Amino acid sequence: MRAIKIIVEKHNDGYIAYPLGIKGVVVGEGDSYEEALADVKSAIHCHIETFGQEVLEEESTVLEAFVAEAEVPI
Repeated sequence: MRAIKIIVEKHNDGYIAYPLGIKGVVVGEGDSYEEALADVKSAIHCHIETFGQEVLEEESTVLEAFVAEAEVPI
């Protein structure tokens, strides 16, 4: 077992989830937060089974992830 940080985004048409600290593209989706989280966990498992543990970063440098909003001139 290994703890992996996962970002979950809420959109108008559902949820998207993706992990931090994994090489390659791994994405999950669902109609709810829980569905997206379960889907991405399954995708992570499949990704590791397919490409090996080399896809895992030695040690993730991400301690926490935050969402911020800032106004910028355009």
